[in-house]
Amino acid sequence: MLSLARRTPRTPLAKEAAAPPARHPAVRWAGLGALAALLLLAAAASLAVGAEHVPIGKVASAVVAPDGSRDALIVHELRLPRTLLGIGAGVALGLAGAVMQALTRNPLAEPGLLGVNGGAALAVVVVIGTFRADDVLVYVWAAFAGAAGAAVLVHTIGARGRGGTSPARLVLAGAAVNAVFSALTAGLMLLSPRAFNGFRFWQVGSLAGRDTGVFLRVLPFIAAGTVLALLLARPLNALGLGDEAGRALGAHPGRTRALGALAVVLLCGAATAAAGPITFLGLAVPYAVRAFVGPDQRWVLPYSLLLAPVLLLAADIAGRVVTPGELQTGIVTAFLGAPLFMLIVRRGRTRDL
Repeated sequence: MLSLARRTPRTPLAKEAAAPPARHPAVRWAGLGALAALLLLAAAASLAVGAEHVPIGKVASAVVAPDGSRDALIVHELRLPRTLLGIGAGVALGLAGAVMQALTRNPLAEPGLLGVNGGAALAVVVVIGTFRADDVLVYVWAAFAGAAGAAVLVHTIGARGRGGTSPARLVLAGAAVNAVFSALTAGLMLLSPRAFNGFRFWQVGSLAGRDTGVFLRVLPFIAAGTVLALLLARPLNALGLGDEAGRALGAHPGRTRALGALAVVLLCGAATAAAGPITFLGLAVPYAVRAFVGPDQRWVLPYSLLLAPVLLLAADIAGRVVTPGELQTGIVTAFLGAPLFMLIVRRGRTRDL
């Protein structure tokens, strides 16, 4: 007779969850400390580096007590808002990707599977084309509302029928909703040249052109999503073993998926609304983190929280210095993420999907 372990199908994340820890706890804590220090360095570099270099010694004084000088104006009015937004959006996208991959038990999943990007894009096109809005803050609220509405629609569709919500149903519902929203978005842009002109700048994904008010408006959503995601670490670990095993360990799969989807909406919706759809970060960061710390979400989530903003700020800095003009952050992350994705495929890490 076949054993229960042989009869029960396992997803890639379930296999990882059954594996022994990848690192000693002391090494993991040291890694967290190193990432925190690296994030501080990345933030300092983001404030100092650009078309006009500002000495590190003047950066702190320009942030704390701006004196009206040119350096203080550059740091306080231009670079500080985009640095804060880069940290917030990076935290949100890294955590959202980790939660999404845990929910779907798919190491190559990313937050767009819930229709977040598609809903946000459609909402932005509607407010530009219908209401002729050209304010970044209007884009933020419209994109967040569209992202939230899309995620609710995906979860509602995925929960219908026997058995309730499952990872496969969420993925299929998300793909269907994304396809419909993408078609509607393209149609509206063809009908409205104004919508096309406004949308094409938001769609690229960038930290530039946003003031501190944009960051402050999305900060409560990012904070709430961060707390919720971190609280779900243990239930997500149990869910990674499968629904039946998770229930045996005291987890509630339906409630965990609903709360996880809410966390993804809060995090990815806020980041997408403020900075536009920045690709690959939510996919690559959790994947790389698991290669170092193993599948335990109690470590994957904090590591993703710190590593993602480091990479996003690094991409933003690179976009300022690699060309005479400025290259948008979303373009840089796409250039960096695509080779990483191909490397993952080349190494055969996806053969069991």
